[in-house]
Amino acid sequence: MAPTRLTSKSVGVNENLNGIMSRGITTRSKQLATLKTYKDSLKAPNKRKADSPVKDTTAKRAAFGDITNAFNKACVNTDKDKAMVAKKVTVESKMLPILKNIKPQTTTLNGKASKTKQLQKAATNAIETVQKHFAKDPPKQIATRAQNGILKNMIRRSMGKENQSTASSNSAKSARSDVSGEPSLYTTALENISPNEATKEGYKVISEKLDKVNLDDSHRSLDEQTNCKLPDGVVDFDKENWNDPLQVSRYAMDIFNYLKSREPHFLIDDYLQRMKGISSWMRALLVDWMVEVQESFELNHETLYLAVKLVDLYLTKSSRTQPEKDHLNKEELQLLGASALFIAAKFDERIPPLVDDFLYICDGAYSLSQLLKMEISILRIIDFDLGIPLSYRFLRRFARCARVSMPTLTLARFVLEQCLLEYGLLGLPDSKMAAAALYIALRMKSLGGWTPTLRYYTGYTLKEILPVVLAQNATLHKKPKSAISTVRNKYSHTIFFEVAKIPLVEDSVLSDVS
Repeated sequence: MAPTRLTSKSVGVNENLNGIMSRGITTRSKQLATLKTYKDSLKAPNKRKADSPVKDTTAKRAAFGDITNAFNKACVNTDKDKAMVAKKVTVESKMLPILKNIKPQTTTLNGKASKTKQLQKAATNAIETVQKHFAKDPPKQIATRAQNGILKNMIRRSMGKENQSTASSNSAKSARSDVSGEPSLYTTALENISPNEATKEGYKVISEKLDKVNLDDSHRSLDEQTNCKLPDGVVDFDKENWNDPLQVSRYAMDIFNYLKSREPHFLIDDYLQRMKGISSWMRALLVDWMVEVQESFELNHETLYLAVKLVDLYLTKSSRTQPEKDHLNKEELQLLGASALFIAAKFDERIPPLVDDFLYICDGAYSLSQLLKMEISILRIIDFDLGIPLSYRFLRRFARCARVSMPTLTLARFVLEQCLLEYGLLGLPDSKMAAAALYIALRMKSLGGWTPTLRYYTGYTLKEILPVVLAQNATLHKKPKSAISTVRNKYSHTIFFEVAKIPLVEDSVLSDVS
């Protein structure tokens, strides 16, 4: 990774604050410049510590507003709070006659009778009493919630100690809605029942509803889950990895079909004919430089592909909408590439490089304000849509389904990355580019042709991808140029199995479908 440039003198606290106010951003490199080492920053005596919250048993802290069942009467000052207290008292006064009619079970236990049966009988009697009362004088929403609370209390008593904690948590959630006067944010299953279902027969219906709400489909057979018949000769990769959560086999096919459906939204046309001062050779130089930055910063390959796509999309859309005088010139082309890499790194990397790093790799040709202004311009032009289908993602999926070895996959990656420099291939769909690169790699290593498995998972026949295959092979046969040799040098290394040194094949070999 390229080293980060620091200021020649240490930046004081006041100067750092002034920089924040003037530029609106402070990088980590500038912050680290104020300290000798990172350990000193951890041991700094002026480091702020989180204050312990004030202990209050009545007023608890909530993450999303006051949804706790704790109530502090001393804090009631506003009219809204007083209305809430009155509402709570009204509910309690309405329920007092009902509670008085519920007589406690005082009979002693005899030989065969058990305490559980008595509690169940008491709960049944309470439910019938409540039902009769609400059938004569059905209250509104408040009484309905209170009724559910009584039913849940009766159920909790009959459940025993084992499930008592679960029922009490449900009652607490219902109590939150009574205090606030709003429907509870955490609706339980029992709060959805109707008064007609609050009977002994109704609880059977409730249990059946709860049984249906089961997100774990492991009890179902694999054939029932997949429920599809594959063509003859197709190896079901998703079925074999169904229980592997990292493969996401339940959704992988739908995910990549969705990505293919989004490809028409990111089409790139011949934008250079609308622009003056920029040629295909200059674009190739820019992409070659971006590959070198990706290798120096050790970025993901997805970051590189997304950045190149952002460059082409920006030039395509900006050349359509902006006047010719406002088009990008050749002096700003490297700024566009650096800003695209900056955006892609923040989107795809776990720890993206600092903004100072991108200014440094441009050799001080641009200022911080220029880089941030270009970043904003790119995001506005693409309408902040960074979920772009990338050929590299399709390639990994196709190679995994075909069980291709790592050297063969690396060879296909070399073919695909070399084609990033070719301006004439920009208008082709990314999924078709990935399929063609994989087919060339299989042919170059004499590993067979286009199998039914690849035809099924890619969605393309060999006849459909053959024109793209020939165009990519022509790119590989071009005479290497020293000015744009980063990709070949990169894949000539032993880490990448020296796939760039593998002999190329002729078009006749690729066109042979036998």
